Amino acid sequence: MGTAPIRRLPSYHVDPVLGAPAGEKTMTVSYLDAALSAAAVDVAMRDFFTARRAEADVFGSDFAATVAELESFVMRGGKRLRPAFAWLGWLGAGGDPEAPVAGAVLTACAGFELLHASGLIHDDIIDASRTRRGRPAAHVAYAERHRAWGFSGDPETFGNGTAILIGDLALIWADVLVRSSGLPEDAHTRISPVWSAVRTEVMYGQLNDLITQMSGNEDVDQARSVIRYKTASYTVERPLHFGAAIAGADADLVAAYRAFGADIGIAFQLRDDLLGVFGDPAVTGKPSGDDLREGKRTVLLATALKLGDERDPDAARFLREKVGRKLSGEDLARVRAILVDIGAVDQIESEIAHLSERAMVALEASTATAYAKHQLAEMAIKATQRTQ
Repeated sequence: MGTAPIRRLPSYHVDPVLGAPAGEKTMTVSYLDAALSAAAVDVAMRDFFTARRAEADVFGSDFAATVAELESFVMRGGKRLRPAFAWLGWLGAGGDPEAPVAGAVLTACAGFELLHASGLIHDDIIDASRTRRGRPAAHVAYAERHRAWGFSGDPETFGNGTAILIGDLALIWADVLVRSSGLPEDAHTRISPVWSAVRTEVMYGQLNDLITQMSGNEDVDQARSVIRYKTASYTVERPLHFGAAIAGADADLVAAYRAFGADIGIAFQLRDDLLGVFGDPAVTGKPSGDDLREGKRTVLLATALKLGDERDPDAARFLREKVGRKLSGEDLARVRAILVDIGAVDQIESEIAHLSERAMVALEASTATAYAKHQLAEMAIKATQRTQ
């Protein structure tokens, strides 16, 4: 697989006031631009949580405090990529941001943010991660509160149990947000199988990840399968499919969206794997090297072990001895050096470039609107070349 430069789509002329490509219908309301930032999604999320807080009071102060914890977790960070991809999927399939239904579409797209929150909270428990977005992970925070409140029993058991329930609540409320968004009934009928599929796929990916890690599976294709369903499906592919389904897109556009989304979603996670080893904790919000300490069977690690067996058995042996254990600073530095020297980092970079190039070709050949193509191309570049 050769290294190919990421090819940008043509730079469409953009109206300096309205932000729409020349020759396309101008967009006069704020949804179009705002949905690509966190702001519009945050408004939808805050409205949703305001309603949920009122409901929570009926169940007492403990439940109300738990709802407040979930709201804080969701609102304090995140790039809102998934709702943005869903929104662009709708726009690219002919959705009209001036139509009365636009607000309902944006609200439905925000459901992906709660699905994401559920996955993050549960993932931190499974991986025994201590931090998330630069702060204690939910299970860690509740273990600390158990100690502060002087509760009986084991703090870690309480922390894990409470965080599991908060993650479950996020998953349930993701569905509530979509179902109560105000979409027309025919749109709900079209998105129902997509919404069911994405939730099933992310759970399958999570289970596959756990089994792969605990079994010590070193197969590169198995590692790719994990990220295909755990990350790519619900990060890019299915959000685009979801937006297209709202608009009633034809099968050809859905296929193009899914091809683009699968490749960009995998490339996104490959970049994440590199950042997990080489990223700056002050930027990523997570300790560098956590994936190595946890023994995560990433494509990066699987590639390094395969190359090590072929080129440097001593290096492969060192990786197998150290990964999944507490690493000293010296150990971590040597692991990083091996990943670079053995050629694993270059191979992952090459794969990111190849997937990104292939995705751009699929997008450019699609029938999506010019504006959506332009925005999706820009988002793809940012997602796969990011530093956090």
